[in-house]
Amino acid sequence: MIGRLSGTLVEKQPNQVIVDVGGVGYQLLVPLSTFAALGALNEPVVLLVHTHLREDQLQLYGFLTARERQLFEMLITVTGVGPALALKILSGRPVDELLAAIGGGDTARLVTIPGIGKKTAERIMIDLRDRLAELVPEGPTAVPAGGPGADVASALANLGYEQREIDEVLSRTLRAHPGAGFELLFRAAVAELSAASRLGPRARVKG
Repeated sequence: MIGRLSGTLVEKQPNQVIVDVGGVGYQLLVPLSTFAALGALNEPVVLLVHTHLREDQLQLYGFLTARERQLFEMLITVTGVGPALALKILSGRPVDELLAAIGGGDTARLVTIPGIGKKTAERIMIDLRDRLAELVPEGPTAVPAGGPGADVASALANLGYEQREIDEVLSRTLRAHPGAGFELLFRAAVAELSAASRLGPRARVKG
């Protein structure tokens, strides 16, 4: 399963991009929020990935933030909401607005998104309202391509940490220590991961 891609942005359209990783072009479907935040072509890019496997197809979905990816993964657990509709939902409203609508039971805001009827909006409310606390804190979580952040991500992966844990802890560490080098970032990330491990899985999810 692919959880993260770091490479060069070689093609982008409002609903999909192609990222070149070591000479292999990966096509990913993306929400408009991710598309709008992407840099220019031929620049480095890091995308968090959801790999969706069906009997006849393997499709990659790309996101710039962990909150986008996590909300997408929550949405596709709702009956009647597949990946295509989940992507439309993320494209139809900013993540914070969607969370406010779901948490506040505002079906009227959701039904303005193409493809969302009243029944689907109500199912989303019922299924996800109590799960919103699971979302990672606001802010970008994709690790920049290159530099000490990428080196720390690689080192943590070699230590056996899961990619999602790495993305989330590095997001906080990079914000807390802007401009820091590898050693400081690595020590801070390991300290947080070790503390979360002692406190149990719920602490790791909530950060």
